[in-house]
Amino acid sequence: MHKLYVVHSSHPSEAVRKALALKGIPYKTVELLIPTQAPLMRLRFGRRTVPALKLDGGEKVSGSRAIMRKLDELVADPPLLPPETDPAGRAAVLEAERWGEEVLQPLVRRITWAALKRRPGAIPSYQEASQLPRLPRPVVRIVGPGVIAIERRMIGAGDGAVRSDLRALPGHLDHVDDLIARGVIGSDPDQPNAADLQIGSSLRLLATIGDARAMLDGRPAAELALRLFGDFPGNLPAGAFPPDWLRAA
Repeated sequence: MHKLYVVHSSHPSEAVRKALALKGIPYKTVELLIPTQAPLMRLRFGRRTVPALKLDGGEKVSGSRAIMRKLDELVADPPLLPPETDPAGRAAVLEAERWGEEVLQPLVRRITWAALKRRPGAIPSYQEASQLPRLPRPVVRIVGPGVIAIERRMIGAGDGAVRSDLRALPGHLDHVDDLIARGVIGSDPDQPNAADLQIGSSLRLLATIGDARAMLDGRPAAELALRLFGDFPGNLPAGAFPPDWLRAA
């Protein structure tokens, strides 16, 4: 059976899970503990990030975009991209997917870890439905700050970067709303494409953070995220970020 390597509540991991479910492909989940995923993934797949897929024949595929291309090879229907007979539509979805992975996904990751730095008590909420044993709150209080510091260093989530991310966030959400208005994403509730999954999963993680949720509320982007990823772990109440950071946004 195929094996999908994930970190629980990882947005690209959830995007791939959704794609596998849409195609009806059976698989086994291998859940890794933060921050051990980085060295383990580098050892097994040659790069430190999740998700990664090991096919039952032994082939390894790493990264959400590469995995989705492989899933379309394995099971053609439903497709995650428009057909090649629609080159303009296909190119638009591919570009939206690229933007979702290269721009939105890391931005949301930085904001999430920066918020957790200020509200480490929210960490257990992101463990809900995890396959791994739930860490007791006293343990979280002890190890949480160290784990958060490691992750923030690895992804470049310093205060300056996150303040810039928050300032840029409304413009990125405008871009998502525009993609929806043009029908690039969100056009078929029953058959989401690769860009829907890539962008929607990031927005859904963002919606778990109270300070960011206020920027999402009422937007088509929020409706897309909730429709595609209704059950998503995590709840970090508003007030994590300094008011002047949010005023700038």
